[in-house]
Amino acid sequence: MSLRAVLWDVDGTLAETERDGHFVAINAAFDELRVPWRWSEGRYGELLRVAGGFERLLFDMSSQPQAPTDPGARRMLAAQIHRRKNEIYAALVTSGAIPLRDGVRELMDDCSDARVPMGIVTTTSRANVAALLEANLGPGWERRFGTVVTADEAPSKKPDPQAYAMALERLGIPGCEAVAIEDSPAGLEAAAATDILVVITRSRYFNKEPITGALAIGPGLGSGVGWVPAAAHSRDRIGLEQIRSWHDAATRHSLR
Repeated sequence: MSLRAVLWDVDGTLAETERDGHFVAINAAFDELRVPWRWSEGRYGELLRVAGGFERLLFDMSSQPQAPTDPGARRMLAAQIHRRKNEIYAALVTSGAIPLRDGVRELMDDCSDARVPMGIVTTTSRANVAALLEANLGPGWERRFGTVVTADEAPSKKPDPQAYAMALERLGIPGCEAVAIEDSPAGLEAAAATDILVVITRSRYFNKEPITGALAIGPGLGSGVGWVPAAAHSRDRIGLEQIRSWHDAATRHSLR
């Protein structure tokens, strides 16, 4: 059961898109559309427990006294806000305001050099993924990945395993031969449901979230310090050699 693929989550994992993009964009959309409430950073963090931007808006409206009372009107308003938020987010990304997290590009390069296939597995929209990766990796970004699964192809949000199951089917490998890079409990649950081992790189909004069952947990790929289990191969960053080491140790243990 050797490592045959590395699968990437997007929001919070590839980049701090929630803090630097979606949070900024949603309040800008509220302003433009004259919605009579705003989200604080703390409230936004709480709402991230609800998967999906549109679903998050609907959930929040249930506690907003100034929101429409008619369910159909709520859905229309949520769709309008969500559409405009995504447009503002895309503009932020295109401007270069949201870089990849430290160590992400380097691990991608490791995989490319070693010919280990990569995949994008997210339940954000394809348009959002394309905006982020084109800005950071260039117009040929999609050629770097063996598969790209987004909300457009897999609408069931994490922790539902639909997106991961689709990625494995497209790559033609079992889950035990892949590692997912995630930042949240919901992402871990979705990957684990398909037997994929998960490396958690803690992000701004899941920095102290209790997470169990991960292959490894640490502050980010850009440092080899602070990881559990310890990163034995480098203190500078988490590279493919370290990911392989964790994966090999876990699979050897499972075969005992």
